[in-house]
Amino acid sequence: MCFLKYDKLIVLIYVKIISNGGYNMHYKTVKGILSNDNTMNLYRGCQHGCIYCDSRSKCYHFEHDFEDIEVKENALELLDASLKKKRKPCMIGMGAITDPYIPLEDQLLYTRGALEIIDRNGFGVTLITKSSRVLRNLDILKSIQTHSKCVIQMTLTTYNEKLCKKLEPNVSTTKERFETLLTLQKEGIPTIVWLTPILPFINDNEENLRGILDYCIKAYVKGIICFGMGVTLREGNREFFYSKLDQHFPGLKEKYIHKYGNSYILSSPQNKKLMRIFHQVCEENGIMHEHEEIFNYLRTYEDHRLDLLDFI
Repeated sequence: MCFLKYDKLIVLIYVKIISNGGYNMHYKTVKGILSNDNTMNLYRGCQHGCIYCDSRSKCYHFEHDFEDIEVKENALELLDASLKKKRKPCMIGMGAITDPYIPLEDQLLYTRGALEIIDRNGFGVTLITKSSRVLRNLDILKSIQTHSKCVIQMTLTTYNEKLCKKLEPNVSTTKERFETLLTLQKEGIPTIVWLTPILPFINDNEENLRGILDYCIKAYVKGIICFGMGVTLREGNREFFYSKLDQHFPGLKEKYIHKYGNSYILSSPQNKKLMRIFHQVCEENGIMHEHEEIFNYLRTYEDHRLDLLDFI
């Protein structure tokens, strides 16, 4: 046990040394890892710096700074034990609150470890990310796909690369994510895109929408989730978002406050027009675009070993 603690101290020091801007992390022992709907987050907090991040909201009850990453030190042991107790395999979800491929994953490999456990126990998996780091686990994803369903979800917000670096400064650019989607498609891994958020007066225009949809068509994504053209703001993430508007888009914060006040849902003035284009393009290209259809697909476990019997 003493060696384990010493080893974690080494990891912590190493992480701080190699980081460009410096970031913090700490370990926490947790009582459970899988929620009732079989989803999990191995980390709490994020290093991507996306200006609109809803996970900063106070409703998630972070007891530490958002950039001070909480690592659930016993997560992998708990996951293995939980899967062994389940009577039937199912889909395991990752990344609803914290991206499983934050930079810290490079050193700790918790996400890779979780995927290995899921693979070994014969379960399916779906995870949501903004990072091309997911390709580092392509070997395990392909292995899972041989016996169960494996689906990668990727968030795309803006087609403009320069704008992307302002909105999502510490993550793979949109083009890099598109190239990741292409690779996954070529390797037989189905993908879903989250087209969100579309920020009013920033990227809520037809050029941006058609650019992202064109990427989705070329990458043969299976579905696109879009709840509408806009963004959600609440206590916690609203203050951070407005501070970044002041930094990158001087004067725009006042326009937001005048138009939306303290509203939770901030719909783009272009919402109706852009949503018509969205649904039309998806229909024309055979891409799923209704929420429930996509969520049912993500929740439904498939036993791919049964498919092999057709060849025997």
